[in-house]
Amino acid sequence: MIDLHTHTTFSDGVLIPAESARRAKQAGYEAIAFTDHADHSNLHLILDNVRKVADAYSPYANIDLFHGVEITHVPAGLIADLTARARRAGAQLVVVHGETPVEPVEPGTNLAAINAGVNILAHPGLITADETRLAAERGVYLEITTRKGHSLTNGHVAKMAREYGAKLVINNDFHEPGDYVSKELRKTVALGAGLTPEEYLQAEANSRAILQSLISLVA
Repeated sequence: MIDLHTHTTFSDGVLIPAESARRAKQAGYEAIAFTDHADHSNLHLILDNVRKVADAYSPYANIDLFHGVEITHVPAGLIADLTARARRAGAQLVVVHGETPVEPVEPGTNLAAINAGVNILAHPGLITADETRLAAERGVYLEITTRKGHSLTNGHVAKMAREYGAKLVINNDFHEPGDYVSKELRKTVALGAGLTPEEYLQAEANSRAILQSLISLVA
């Protein structure tokens, strides 16, 4: 299992990165990415600190650690700018907090994230056909999430991805102990969203492909 969407005490998570990594390892994960909530005020604070753990702890923690940000509640017109800043600051992964039905995310956020070419659009809610088609064209992955509330539209996301050829990943949106779900529950959430067993395995393979591309960039 791989989780490319996790939070630590550098945003609203309750665990420091080291403990998050340890709990992920114990839950059976082979890799995680620290992607704390970011805007223009804290981007460098997050990256400067989680990078230290990701770089130094991976050889000792027996789990591959990566660092990035989740651009969150940033006005849609500024998402492209902050995405570029994050990458210049060394973010390995850029996630955007999509238009989940349980938070007042600004309309247009999904489209702005896709146009910015982020890696993952998290919990994109009632994503439109045009947005999904564009995500497929631009190689932006859409998230199936195990997190309560955000998961309410998993079925819609799965259906749109299938219809328009967008790629999916499965993430936990980890914030606190217990959020690293078991492999069995992870699969259940995916199948409950309407994925076939083959599509579930492909979504897991997509996460590995993202990490492999990050490793290739470093090499």
